[in-house]
Amino acid sequence: MPLIIPAILVLVLLWMSFKILMEYERGVIFFLGNFQAVQGPGLILVFPFIQKMVRVTLQTVTMEVPSQDVITRDNVSVKVSAVIFLRVVGAERAILAVQDYAYSTSQIAQTTLRSILGQSLLDELLAKREEINAELQRIIDQQTEPWGVKVSAVEVKNVDLPQEMQRAIARQAEAERERRAKVIHAEGEFQAAQRLADAANVMSQNPAALTLRYLQTLVEIAAEKNSTTIFPVPIDLLTPFIKALSKQE
Repeated sequence: MPLIIPAILVLVLLWMSFKILMEYERGVIFFLGNFQAVQGPGLILVFPFIQKMVRVTLQTVTMEVPSQDVITRDNVSVKVSAVIFLRVVGAERAILAVQDYAYSTSQIAQTTLRSILGQSLLDELLAKREEINAELQRIIDQQTEPWGVKVSAVEVKNVDLPQEMQRAIARQAEAERERRAKVIHAEGEFQAAQRLADAANVMSQNPAALTLRYLQTLVEIAAEKNSTTIFPVPIDLLTPFIKALSKQE
């Protein structure tokens, strides 16, 4: 019995000493409170009471940025939410340089989101989303770099506009569609007039073409099954007959 209890204690201590780290994990080892090393992945040995291990995941983490009230440069109040993709590239710095790297990154993202979007116009916020995302990613990554945290992407997810602003944008879009329709109609009228002018120039240079067009028009009128058809006769067609009658007299 005197040997069983110490043997059990030794086995328990050994069992507590062995740690298994996954491929995407690292262990930051402290010896009596002092940083010792970064170990893993695989099986590592951590002696209880004198050593302590803090697990750090190297996987990319998706973090939601809560909706923020932002006033744009043209004084429009909007609610904007975003999502951040980050991962730890320096396990030692992520533990030693900051108390909670995920929480700190979230706070920096919120303040940066309000700052950058507050310098943008509403139209830029809606139309230049990729440029704004790139600027947010650059600034947040620059501030988290000392912590060993890499921000790989920032995406503005939702932009909630007030109801009156939504109605104003809808009216603006409708007016833009009407303007485009009028421009297209005017361009069609101009092209049609241009084609008619070109046809008139061709016919003026060739009287036979004008005569053929006239005869074709008569055929089209006759095809309508009208009981009475009245059509004008050009003076040019009667000129030879008039001259012949004049000579006879």
